[in-house]
Amino acid sequence: MIRYYANAGAGGQTNMRSFALGLILSAVAVPCVAQTVLKSEPLSLAPYEVVLVQDASCTAGKVLKVTGAIRGLHRRKICVSLAAEQASLATATP
Repeated sequence: MIRYYANAGAGGQTNMRSFALGLILSAVAVPCVAQTVLKSEPLSLAPYEVVLVQDASCTAGKVLKVTGAIRGLHRRKICVSLAAEQASLATATP
């Protein structure tokens, strides 16, 4: 019975270590993902999906941030500025 508890504790620590390692890796990986800037606004967007669009409606150095909406509501559009390392210009248009 004592061995059972000793083994259960060791397995729990291993699971907790792997969980903590997973959290650390995901926290490091998220900022590395670049957002692609599209050349035109897509026709269909899932609700709350965000895309960045390079068009003439925003001033120089800014892109249009479009957020999809649920049925019956309008998409949310706002001009935001991005650093060069945060976004890459997409070659294909949707």
